[in-house]
Amino acid sequence: MLLAALLAGASSVAPLALAAGHDHSSMIQPAAPADQAAWLAKAKADYPLDTCVVSGDKLEAEMGGPIDYVHKEAGKPDQLVRFCCKACVKDFKKEPAKYLKKIDDAAIAKMGHSGHMH
Repeated sequence: MLLAALLAGASSVAPLALAAGHDHSSMIQPAAPADQAAWLAKAKADYPLDTCVVSGDKLEAEMGGPIDYVHKEAGKPDQLVRFCCKACVKDFKKEPAKYLKKIDDAAIAKMGHSGHMH
């Protein structure tokens, strides 16, 4: 019967799994978007700070940084956050809203008046 359900298509598999008493749909991981690398490159280019949002230290490749972290929050678009070190990532995770506001404020300041529509 399972083979028949598989041959009939994916729409037949879900009811079969539910009928068996459990649902595996939560175990299915969505495929990574094909343009994820392009998104990351654009996010890096548009990033408004040249310092760590937590420590204020310069983001320097010579020091092993920057550490790029993609903050994910339900109902909001993903946001790149750049750090000078892994310890700052831990601090960020304790109070993400505080640090995301700093990034947003920097982005607004960087845009300046030219970002306003009249």
